[in-house]
Amino acid sequence: MKRIRIIHKTQYHYHQAVTFGDHRAMMRPREGHDVWIANAIIHIEPEASVRWLRDIEGNSVAVISFLKPSDKLSLIAEIDVNLSEDNPVECLIDPAARMFPFQYSPEEQIDLIPYRLPSYPYDGPTLRDWLRDLYMPGQVIDTFQLLTNLNTHIFEKLTYNVRFEQGVQLPHETLRLGSGSCRDYAVLMMEAARHWGFGARFVTGYIQMEEGQHGATHAWTEIYLPGAGWRGFDPTNNKLVGSEHISVAVSREQERAMPIAGFWEGPSDAYHRMDVSVQVVAI
Repeated sequence: MKRIRIIHKTQYHYHQAVTFGDHRAMMRPREGHDVWIANAIIHIEPEASVRWLRDIEGNSVAVISFLKPSDKLSLIAEIDVNLSEDNPVECLIDPAARMFPFQYSPEEQIDLIPYRLPSYPYDGPTLRDWLRDLYMPGQVIDTFQLLTNLNTHIFEKLTYNVRFEQGVQLPHETLRLGSGSCRDYAVLMMEAARHWGFGARFVTGYIQMEEGQHGATHAWTEIYLPGAGWRGFDPTNNKLVGSEHISVAVSREQERAMPIAGFWEGPSDAYHRMDVSVQVVAI
């Protein structure tokens, strides 16, 4: 068992006071058999009321209603998390699904319908061509090895690029540019896995870096494997998701897993800048 502290600061600055509509914030980690929240608090400016809900994916969402205008919006989440270090990284897949292609069970097929549908269907031909180096129709290959190869292929063929713009690149854009952020990598892997028929979803959260580094927000992909459940793949770092990854939100599409979403009203030139900082440290 280890305990970490996450401090996630997001601040929006404006040249003059503006009015804020309701905002939805996802900063609270998803709890489970391997993650327990010991303490959590969110500091909010300006004054606001907060109500919590669980969305359709089971993510914890804070709905924030601001009570007055301001020239700054500030959200600071401080969260202490206990993490199990006993959760094995290895992937124990049901015998019937250990070789690809395989069929999900009838029950799994129903539950996975949304996660097998492509988010960007027009990118299908581009993905098909790009994936030929990894798999050809009619081939029989170890399922876990195929997905590990995909994880490595993205890591080796693309150049990581920090992007501060909101949203993601479409898969064909990432392949054309040969670069992308962790969000772009995660979307590409998700869509590639769906192209092969896997159930896949987008994940946002935090990652604990090596000692001396602050940690960061991060994005990766989860793929559903019979017997193993949802297993995380991190193509940005070419590894399986482990205890250094802390999941906050999962979704069929990345737009529904944004840490903060909302709107403001005021002059079009009122917006000045956004500051974000994240610390993930052992305590």
